[in-house]
Amino acid sequence: MEVTELRIRKVSADSKLRAYVTVTFDSCFVVHNVKIVEGKTGLFIAMPSRKTSKGDYKDVAHPISPEFRTALQKKILDEYNAGHFDEGVGED
Repeated sequence: MEVTELRIRKVSADSKLRAYVTVTFDSCFVVHNVKIVEGKTGLFIAMPSRKTSKGDYKDVAHPISPEFRTALQKKILDEYNAGHFDEGVGED
């Protein structure tokens, strides 16, 4: 499975959330609302999630293997750090 498109929408608000990302796989499957977040040790990605009735958050979509998560995070953060953002940047 290959990432065939990344669309990064930088967030202008002063918060730990830096951007929203849309990831397209193999030009046929898309995942919206992956987040780039500033953590204590640097940037990381957070997968799309929903709030449960108990108040916890549960991922809606996520990588199964640690290797794929690492590769996906690297690809997304490399694009973010290179300044590759969509036009019309702002918060969703």
